[in-house]
Amino acid sequence: MSRRVVGVTLDNLDDLPKDCRTCVFWELEPLVRGEAEKFGETGIEKEAWLSSVLLEWGSCGRMLYVDDQPAGYALYAPPSAVPGAGAFPSGPVSADAVLLTALRVVPGFAEKGHARLLVQHVVSDLTGRGVEAVEAFGDLHETSRGCVIPAGFLQRSGFKTVHHHPSWPRLRLELPAASSWKEDVEAALDRLLGTISVRTAEPVLSR
Repeated sequence: MSRRVVGVTLDNLDDLPKDCRTCVFWELEPLVRGEAEKFGETGIEKEAWLSSVLLEWGSCGRMLYVDDQPAGYALYAPPSAVPGAGAFPSGPVSADAVLLTALRVVPGFAEKGHARLLVQHVVSDLTGRGVEAVEAFGDLHETSRGCVIPAGFLQRSGFKTVHHHPSWPRLRLELPAASSWKEDVEAALDRLLGTISVRTAEPVLSR
Protein backbone atom coordinates (compact mmCIF):
# COMPACT_ATOMS: atom_id res chain seq x y z
CA MET A 1 0.00 0.00 0.00
CA SER A 2 1.43 3.36 -1.04
CA ARG A 3 0.23 6.63 0.47
CA ARG A 4 0.86 10.19 -0.61
CA VAL A 5 -0.51 13.48 0.61
CA VAL A 6 -0.62 16.55 -1.64
CA GLY A 7 -2.13 20.02 -1.48
CA VAL A 8 -5.74 20.54 -2.53
CA THR A 9 -5.78 22.55 -5.76
CA LEU A 10 -8.22 23.37 -8.54
CA ASP A 11 -6.70 20.48 -10.48
CA ASN A 12 -7.63 17.82 -7.91
CA LEU A 13 -10.72 19.43 -6.40
CA ASP A 14 -12.93 16.95 -8.27
CA ASP A 15 -11.25 14.12 -6.36
CA LEU A 16 -13.25 15.13 -3.29
CA PRO A 17 -16.26 12.88 -2.60
CA LYS A 18 -19.22 14.17 -4.60
CA ASP A 19 -21.20 15.31 -1.54
CA CYS A 20 -18.16 17.24 -0.28
CA ARG A 21 -17.25 18.66 -3.69
CA THR A 22 -20.58 20.50 -3.79
CA CYS A 23 -20.87 21.28 -0.07
CA VAL A 24 -20.44 24.91 0.98
CA PHE A 25 -21.43 24.50 4.62
CA TRP A 26 -18.30 26.37 5.73
CA GLU A 27 -17.55 28.44 2.67
CA LEU A 28 -20.73 30.57 2.63
CA GLU A 29 -22.94 32.33 5.15
CA PRO A 30 -26.22 30.44 5.76
CA LEU A 31 -28.40 32.83 3.72
CA VAL A 32 -26.02 32.90 0.77
CA ARG A 33 -25.60 29.13 1.02
CA GLY A 34 -29.35 28.68 0.79
CA GLU A 35 -29.48 30.70 -2.41
CA ALA A 36 -26.60 28.73 -3.92
CA GLU A 37 -28.32 25.46 -3.05
CA LYS A 38 -31.59 26.71 -4.49
CA PHE A 39 -30.03 27.48 -7.87
CA GLY A 40 -27.65 24.51 -7.95
CA GLU A 41 -24.51 26.61 -7.87
CA THR A 42 -22.72 25.12 -4.87
CA GLY A 43 -20.08 23.40 -6.99
CA ILE A 44 -19.19 26.69 -8.65
CA GLU A 45 -19.10 28.45 -5.28
CA LYS A 46 -16.79 25.78 -3.84
CA GLU A 47 -14.38 26.25 -6.71
CA ALA A 48 -14.51 30.04 -6.39
CA TRP A 49 -13.82 29.81 -2.65
CA LEU A 50 -10.82 27.55 -3.13
CA SER A 51 -9.43 29.76 -5.89
CA SER A 52 -9.78 32.87 -3.71
CA VAL A 53 -8.13 31.35 -0.63
CA LEU A 54 -5.27 29.87 -2.66
CA LEU A 55 -4.61 33.27 -4.21
CA GLU A 56 -4.87 35.36 -1.05
CA TRP A 57 -3.54 33.01 1.63
CA GLY A 58 -2.01 29.93 0.06
CA SER A 59 -2.48 26.21 0.56
CA CYS A 60 -5.74 25.45 2.39
CA GLY A 61 -6.12 21.69 2.19
CA ARG A 62 -4.51 18.29 1.92
CA MET A 63 -5.62 15.34 -0.21
CA LEU A 64 -4.68 11.75 0.67
CA TYR A 65 -4.21 9.12 -2.02
CA VAL A 66 -3.81 5.42 -1.29
CA ASP A 67 -2.50 3.42 -4.24
CA ASP A 68 -3.41 6.48 -6.36
CA GLN A 69 -7.05 6.37 -5.20
CA PRO A 70 -8.54 9.42 -3.40
CA ALA A 71 -8.87 8.25 0.20
CA GLY A 72 -9.39 11.36 2.31
CA TYR A 73 -8.90 15.08 2.66
CA ALA A 74 -8.59 17.98 5.07
CA LEU A 75 -9.54 21.62 4.53
CA TYR A 76 -8.48 24.63 6.60
CA ALA A 77 -8.31 28.41 6.30
CA PRO A 78 -8.12 31.62 8.31
CA PRO A 79 -11.39 32.32 10.18
CA SER A 80 -12.02 35.38 8.00
CA ALA A 81 -12.27 33.08 4.96
CA VAL A 82 -14.81 30.77 6.60
CA PRO A 83 -18.17 32.61 6.86
CA GLY A 84 -20.02 29.46 7.90
CA ALA A 85 -18.15 29.39 11.20
CA GLY A 86 -20.14 32.41 12.38
CA ALA A 87 -23.18 30.23 12.99
CA PHE A 88 -21.50 28.25 15.79
CA PRO A 89 -22.38 29.33 19.34
CA SER A 90 -18.95 28.31 20.67
CA GLY A 91 -17.17 30.79 18.40
CA PRO A 92 -15.50 32.95 17.41
CA VAL A 93 -12.25 31.26 16.45
CA SER A 94 -9.18 32.77 18.11
CA ALA A 95 -7.38 35.43 16.08
CA ASP A 96 -4.07 33.53 16.15
CA ALA A 97 -5.55 30.26 14.89
CA VAL A 98 -6.38 28.67 11.55
CA LEU A 99 -9.74 26.88 11.40
CA LEU A 100 -9.76 23.21 10.43
CA THR A 101 -13.17 22.89 8.79
CA ALA A 102 -13.16 19.37 7.41
CA LEU A 103 -11.25 16.14 7.79
CA ARG A 104 -12.65 12.98 6.32
CA VAL A 105 -11.55 9.54 5.18
CA VAL A 106 -13.79 8.01 2.54
CA PRO A 107 -15.53 4.64 3.14
CA GLY A 108 -13.28 1.72 2.47
CA PHE A 109 -10.17 3.43 3.82
CA ALA A 110 -11.13 3.90 7.47
CA GLU A 111 -9.38 2.42 10.51
CA LYS A 112 -5.94 2.47 8.90
CA GLY A 113 -4.42 5.57 10.43
CA HIS A 114 -5.24 7.72 7.41
CA ALA A 115 -7.06 10.40 9.39
CA ARG A 116 -4.15 10.83 11.78
CA LEU A 117 -1.79 11.07 8.81
CA LEU A 118 -3.87 13.93 7.43
CA VAL A 119 -3.68 15.74 10.77
CA GLN A 120 0.10 15.36 10.76
CA HIS A 121 0.35 16.89 7.30
CA VAL A 122 -1.91 19.80 8.27
CA VAL A 123 0.26 20.47 11.32
CA SER A 124 3.44 20.23 9.26
CA ASP A 125 2.14 22.69 6.66
CA LEU A 126 0.88 25.26 9.14
CA THR A 127 3.86 25.02 11.48
CA GLY A 128 6.18 25.72 8.58
CA ARG A 129 4.15 28.85 7.83
CA GLY A 130 4.43 30.18 11.37
CA VAL A 131 0.82 29.54 12.43
CA GLU A 132 0.44 29.37 16.22
CA ALA A 133 -2.58 27.08 16.56
CA VAL A 134 -5.31 25.12 14.81
CA GLU A 135 -8.89 25.25 16.06
CA ALA A 136 -11.94 23.25 15.05
CA PHE A 137 -15.57 22.96 16.01
CA GLY A 138 -16.30 19.44 17.17
CA ASP A 139 -19.49 17.43 16.82
CA LEU A 140 -20.15 15.72 20.16
CA HIS A 141 -23.06 13.65 18.86
CA GLU A 142 -21.90 13.10 15.25
CA THR A 143 -25.17 14.41 13.85
CA SER A 144 -23.77 16.75 11.19
CA ARG A 145 -23.56 14.26 8.32
CA GLY A 146 -19.82 14.76 8.07
CA CYS A 147 -19.84 18.57 7.88
CA VAL A 148 -18.33 18.89 11.38
CA ILE A 149 -15.43 16.78 12.62
CA PRO A 150 -16.32 14.39 15.49
CA ALA A 151 -15.12 15.89 18.78
CA GLY A 152 -13.81 12.53 19.96
CA PHE A 153 -11.41 12.26 17.04
CA LEU A 154 -10.12 15.78 17.63
CA GLN A 155 -9.49 15.00 21.29
CA ARG A 156 -7.63 11.80 20.40
CA SER A 157 -5.50 13.85 18.01
CA GLY A 158 -4.34 16.23 20.75
CA PHE A 159 -6.94 19.00 20.52
CA LYS A 160 -8.11 20.51 23.82
CA THR A 161 -11.51 22.08 24.45
CA VAL A 162 -11.32 25.86 24.80
CA HIS A 163 -15.05 26.60 24.69
CA HIS A 164 -17.49 24.03 26.01
CA HIS A 165 -20.87 23.49 24.38
CA PRO A 166 -23.34 20.57 24.71
CA SER A 167 -23.19 19.88 20.97
CA TRP A 168 -20.51 21.99 19.26
CA PRO A 169 -17.45 22.59 21.45
CA ARG A 170 -14.51 24.53 20.04
CA LEU A 171 -11.19 22.73 20.35
CA ARG A 172 -7.60 23.91 19.89
CA LEU A 173 -4.24 22.37 19.05
CA GLU A 174 -1.19 24.48 19.90
CA LEU A 175 1.53 24.26 17.26
CA PRO A 176 5.26 24.31 17.97
CA ALA A 177 7.40 27.18 16.77
CA ALA A 178 8.71 26.69 13.26
CA SER A 179 12.31 26.56 14.50
CA SER A 180 11.42 23.94 17.10
CA TRP A 181 9.53 21.90 14.51
CA LYS A 182 12.52 22.04 12.16
CA GLU A 183 14.86 20.93 14.93
CA ASP A 184 12.58 18.01 15.81
CA VAL A 185 12.46 16.88 12.19
CA GLU A 186 16.21 17.20 11.78
CA ALA A 187 16.78 15.23 14.99
CA ALA A 188 14.47 12.48 13.78
CA LEU A 189 16.33 12.34 10.45
CA ASP A 190 19.68 12.17 12.25
CA ARG A 191 18.44 9.22 14.31
CA LEU A 192 17.12 7.49 11.21
CA LEU A 193 20.30 8.05 9.19
CA GLY A 194 22.41 6.99 12.14
CA THR A 195 20.49 3.76 12.43
CA ILE A 196 20.85 3.11 8.73
CA SER A 197 24.61 3.71 8.78
CA VAL A 198 25.10 1.36 11.73
CA ARG A 199 23.10 -1.37 10.07
CA THR A 200 25.00 -0.88 6.82
CA ALA A 201 28.27 -1.29 8.64
CA GLU A 202 27.30 -4.67 10.12
CA PRO A 203 29.15 -7.59 8.52
CA VAL A 204 27.21 -9.98 6.33
CA LEU A 205 27.48 -13.50 7.71
CA SER A 206 27.80 -16.28 5.19
CA ARG A 207 26.10 -19.60 5.82
